[in-house]
Amino acid sequence: QVHLVESGGGLVQPGGSLRLSCAASGSISSFNAMGWYRQAPGKQRELVARITSGGSKNYADSVRGRFTISKDNAKNTVYLQMNSLKPEDTAAYYCNAATRLVDSWGQGTQVTVSS
Repeated sequence: QVHLVESGGGLVQPGGSLRLSCAASGSISSFNAMGWYRQAPGKQRELVARITSGGSKNYADSVRGRFTISKDNAKNTVYLQMNSLKPEDTAAYYCNAATRLVDSWGQGTQVTVSS
């Protein structure tokens, strides 16, 4: 089981930017995919972005063109660059690491977009 720790959340103005980091306790190359999910109060957790071991990327329609997922295998870290933030992006953001059989989750980092 891998330990995932998210960081980089905070309070930002609409139109602002944040970069989230997900640091893993082991090699992220051992996972088929890693990604970011978010959950707002009263809503289900939803996929934001994922990146496979081969570098393929998937984005939610609501963030495509504004968010970018990337990874640094040497640092065992996955990033989520968030630009042009909107109030509807406000949520707790969770890092995920997946194999074919098992998902691991971090504790989450809060992102609040408000004026």
